[in-house]
Amino acid sequence: MLALAGCSKKEEAAPAATAEQSAPAPAAEPTSLGFVYIGPTGDHGWTYSHDQGRKAVEAKHGDKVKTAFIENVPETADAERVFRDMAQKGTKVVFATSFGYMNQMEKVAQAFPNTVFMHATGYKTANNLGVYDLRTYEGAYMLGVVAGKMTKKNKLGVVASIPIPEVIRNINAFTLGARSVNPKVTTSAIWVNSWFDPGKEREAALALISQGADVLMQNTDSPAVVQAAEEKGVYAFGWDSDMSKFGPKAHLAASILHWGVIYNEVTEAVMAGTWKTGDIWYGVKEVGVTIDAFGPDVPEDVKKLALERQEAIKAGTLHPWTGPIKDQSGKEVVAAGATMDDKTMRGINFYVEGVTGSIPK
Repeated sequence: MLALAGCSKKEEAAPAATAEQSAPAPAAEPTSLGFVYIGPTGDHGWTYSHDQGRKAVEAKHGDKVKTAFIENVPETADAERVFRDMAQKGTKVVFATSFGYMNQMEKVAQAFPNTVFMHATGYKTANNLGVYDLRTYEGAYMLGVVAGKMTKKNKLGVVASIPIPEVIRNINAFTLGARSVNPKVTTSAIWVNSWFDPGKEREAALALISQGADVLMQNTDSPAVVQAAEEKGVYAFGWDSDMSKFGPKAHLAASILHWGVIYNEVTEAVMAGTWKTGDIWYGVKEVGVTIDAFGPDVPEDVKKLALERQEAIKAGTLHPWTGPIKDQSGKEVVAAGATMDDKTMRGINFYVEGVTGSIPK
């Protein structure tokens, strides 16, 4: 009886699972993003600014994204290998951050139609290949306004990288900005044929200083130009990022690039399934380019003027390439009241009036 009594109370059966009680669906896989860099993330210039953009995506989207990067990838067959490896590993979006990657990325994009490829500063597109850029010439123009006000010798210098339209356009915009406030200014450029070579950048900066330039801009990626300016007692600008810590007295201001504006937009479109190939070219209006980090030697009225120009560009009431503009031979290339179109700007192959020397062949 005791035994029977002990068994008389039936154990309650576990309730059957219902649809509402079923196990939760596994979390969606994070969107994988790959970034290919021409230089080191610690260059404090171009690659550094792109990597800040990558970090901006992580900060905004958290575990919904997974990013990876490879730095110091040359613009050779090595780039093709890197793009292909990323695609084979299932990377959803591959970002190539240098002009010289264009042909390699186009080739790999054809082989991986389900991967999104984005190429910075290029012009070739396909169904799964888009291009993107920032209007760096707007930053160069604003730096030129400061340079034109700060120079004592009316001689500016630019340490230039590779003679492609992007860099020629920036040299010209810098000169246009300077001459808009000081028509006596001239600009000289020395080409180092490299995006990142601190030794050559320093040598070029010292050569420009020895030729009489007292304000330097650069279209290269290291802070070597700012460091040389600090050493020689002249002025310089941060390019792509704030470089003031490398030359506290020399640093007048910086043209800062905010690639996160584009990287977040592309990422969100891919995540939503709405991405389509196209051409993104953002600038001051989209807060992709800003002038900031003014140095202690910049008078308040000069800072105010530069920021007013920035606001005018943002509002669309000022375009750095509005005529009249002449080339260095004196030929009018943009008529008074007209504005150079984007297609012409992207293929520019001449210096404007005020730039000395010739473009390397």
